[in-house]
Amino acid sequence: MKSFWPIYKRELFAFFVTPLAWVLITVFLLVQGMHFFLLVENFANAGSAASDQTPVQAFFGNTILLYLVLFLLVPPMTMRLFAEERHSGTIESLMTAPVSSPAVVLAKYASVLTAYGAMWAPTALYLVILQRSSDVDWGAAASAYLGVFLVGAGYLAFGLLMSALTSSQFLALVLTALVVLGLFILGVGEFVTRDGTPMHTVASYVSAWAHMNDFASGIVDSRRLVFYGSCIVLPLFVTVRAVDAWRWG
Repeated sequence: MKSFWPIYKRELFAFFVTPLAWVLITVFLLVQGMHFFLLVENFANAGSAASDQTPVQAFFGNTILLYLVLFLLVPPMTMRLFAEERHSGTIESLMTAPVSSPAVVLAKYASVLTAYGAMWAPTALYLVILQRSSDVDWGAAASAYLGVFLVGAGYLAFGLLMSALTSSQFLALVLTALVVLGLFILGVGEFVTRDGTPMHTVASYVSAWAHMNDFASGIVDSRRLVFYGSCIVLPLFVTVRAVDAWRWG
């Protein structure tokens, strides 16, 4: 796996030198800043009439803006990972180099996952701001960030797979957006299906909204960990097989 680090550093550098990266980071921080401001203002105006939810719970689990950001963020981040190299022809030199397919896939995935984590890092300042005016449950906050990381990691793995299946960045973006949107809509079915039905069971198992509500409340359910572990491992495995197919024709 010695070839992992050169590819990882190359991909990470290639992401942050593109204008798209800084546009995504700027939009992400602006939306999250507005999101945080509106929530804090709402809690401040509500006063004693506020619900038993904390601002951390509301920020991470109970507004559509969190999922909208993921939907807009993940497809552009992953669309170029393999599709760009396949379109430009540089994938052939990579495949003939003395690097293993798992190293290539894991390096590209780790680079985009690092970038995703770096985007979320500045939002930790929101907790510092909250701490100055109220108590912050740091355990629940850590759990919420774990949830955000796992949901993003699963979506990014699907995006990497979609990029590996096509040589068109635009098509990779569209396919990833459809997968992310499909998983979210399927999860929303938890709230519109009757409890006890098979559809409700499936919807509640994949519902990112329900998952994030649990994480934001400080609940780390092993079923959630297994689900997102599967959402990461399976797409990466299929991507490795796709890369092997290119290598061996």
